[in-house]
Amino acid sequence: QVPEKKLKLVMADKDLYKACAVEVKRQIWQDNQALFGDEVSPLLKQYILEKENILFSNEISFLQNFFSPSPKTRRQGEVVQKLTQMIGKNVKLYDMVLQFLRTLFLRTRNVHYCTLRAELLMSLHDLEISEICTVDPCHKFTWCLDACIREKFVDNKRARELQGFLDGVKKGQEQVLGDLSMILCDPFAINTLALSTIRHLQDLVGQDTLPRESPDLLLLLRMLSLGQGAWDMIDSQVFKEPKMEAELITRFLPLLMSFVVDDHTFTVDQKLPSEEKGPIPYPSTIPEAFTKFLQENRIACEIGLYYILHITKQRNKNAFLRLLPALVETFSDLAFSDIFLHLLTGNLTLLGEEFALEEFCTSLFDGFFLTACSRKENVHRHVLRLLLHLHHKVAPAKLESLQKALEPSKQSGEAVKELYNQLTEKLELRKPSPAEVTETPSMELPLPTVPTPASR
Repeated sequence: QVPEKKLKLVMADKDLYKACAVEVKRQIWQDNQALFGDEVSPLLKQYILEKENILFSNEISFLQNFFSPSPKTRRQGEVVQKLTQMIGKNVKLYDMVLQFLRTLFLRTRNVHYCTLRAELLMSLHDLEISEICTVDPCHKFTWCLDACIREKFVDNKRARELQGFLDGVKKGQEQVLGDLSMILCDPFAINTLALSTIRHLQDLVGQDTLPRESPDLLLLLRMLSLGQGAWDMIDSQVFKEPKMEAELITRFLPLLMSFVVDDHTFTVDQKLPSEEKGPIPYPSTIPEAFTKFLQENRIACEIGLYYILHITKQRNKNAFLRLLPALVETFSDLAFSDIFLHLLTGNLTLLGEEFALEEFCTSLFDGFFLTACSRKENVHRHVLRLLLHLHHKVAPAKLESLQKALEPSKQSGEAVKELYNQLTEKLELRKPSPAEVTETPSMELPLPTVPTPASR
């Protein structure tokens, strides 16, 4: 403990303050929120920037994506480690950081602040700082959810535990729901809950069971709903769980299950010996209700988007092209959000060969991506990322029209211009030189190579 007088002298001298040990700085910070805010602010900016850089990375892969690093690896990041060190065992400083994160989340709606909220708590948990972990009412819930995120699945045992924590929120302590909703709004949590939901739906198809009869599925929806409602709850300061719409369970989820059944039926039909009848076409229409749900219901939209990621990962071109038109208009434009587009572009690399087909490219680019490129810069960036990766697969005529359509405008940001220039350079390199064009094509026969007249 440094006496108050001495702390004031340290604060008055910038060089002395800079040279101070962190233990002394903590004593200064705990009574100077503005000063502490100045120290924390650049770290928070850096954190958000790092997350955005991963989402817009030029490396596109379905194996390595935004959600690949384990929670433990993520907590080793520079910002989380620095904040953990600045807080030490000081509950007051920890509360201040949480307050900054809530305020910034409210101001920007940026969900990465929710990730940092969970990572910070789990970083203190790793260091066994009980002074803080025991007073944060979200600790055990976050710890349990962290294990689910690590496995990318919510198993039955952990589902029961999580449910116990949610049901255990006592009267008079409803504010805890605000913090729990923020923990559940972390994209890593949403990703885990949505993936688990899709897996559950597939299992239910196999068991001939309806969604309303599965308590585990209903719990996943309850947590998705809490996570998705985090911003509204913290903004309104009304701490109660959002009401679940019955139609989501009785109409939307059975609709998704019917798509799974369509796939199975089509696959089985393909394997049957072909009699006189012509081949059965894959269903191409989308039920109107599906499109409407994606536009009007946030949770239906989130689950629908994850179902589309799932079929893309399975290289199910038919199902993908059938549901793609529903993505043009979605709740809050979720289909044009960075996280979804980051995952979609990664999964589309699995359908690389389809990019040679005019019909596929027209549906994907003209029917989906280009509908938003001019009004949403992030979409423009994601399309350019995808083409940088797959341009060699696209038919030349289509590539030319895409190059024209994606030309940056005067208002476009530096990132878009930079990506477009990279793409243009790659396409220039691919153009055959005039000498190559006039060369006589070699005969592909297993004969010893004889020099052709042109190359003598």
